[in-house]
Amino acid sequence: MLRLSLFSLVLLLALGPAPVLADRTVIHASAEEAQPLLAGMRAPEFTLRTVSGEPFTFSPDALEKPVVLTFFRGGWCPYCNLHLSEMRHAEEQLKALGFDVWFISADRPELLVDSLEEPDIGYTLYSDGELSATRAFGIAFSLDDETYESYKNYGVDLEQTSGQDHHALPVPATFIIGQDGVINFAYVNPSYDTRLAPEVLLAAAEAYKKGADRRLK
Repeated sequence: MLRLSLFSLVLLLALGPAPVLADRTVIHASAEEAQPLLAGMRAPEFTLRTVSGEPFTFSPDALEKPVVLTFFRGGWCPYCNLHLSEMRHAEEQLKALGFDVWFISADRPELLVDSLEEPDIGYTLYSDGELSATRAFGIAFSLDDETYESYKNYGVDLEQTSGQDHHALPVPATFIIGQDGVINFAYVNPSYDTRLAPEVLLAAAEAYKKGADRRLK
């Protein structure tokens, strides 16, 4: 039986019951219909692109450290930029605990380079324009035509930012993946203006670390 964390339980209640045999890897019709992976499940393998455009494959079977993965909508999103700015307070502590800390968006690699020029952003960023990781974690959703056009009217053309025509985004999410490749913590919220607090992430990371240290003794 999978051991669900409190946060996974909250996530289940927020998103509603998953249909039997649901395909998590599809692009869901809305953020509320996403079927994210939960704590206790094995992380998938996926391929991203670095800021220089080089492919990077994540393999849960070859992790040298536990990893914190945060999915955000893009550098054009003010809520995402605020969240990334806030997360700088946690990044140093997470690395001191022995974690790799990665941030993933659907932005093209060239746009990630622009993000790194922001004064508060010095993170490891990866491009998931083809939604390899986003779909693998069950958090890809498409914008309806009205919302897509509304974004364009505000100067956000998702075909231009991602380099793809899928008109899809990740539900904002954070996962802690243990060195064994198993998801230890999952926070996914379909409300894009509600993000995981850095102190909550740190508490979850510290809890994982304590458990991992006990298992080594």
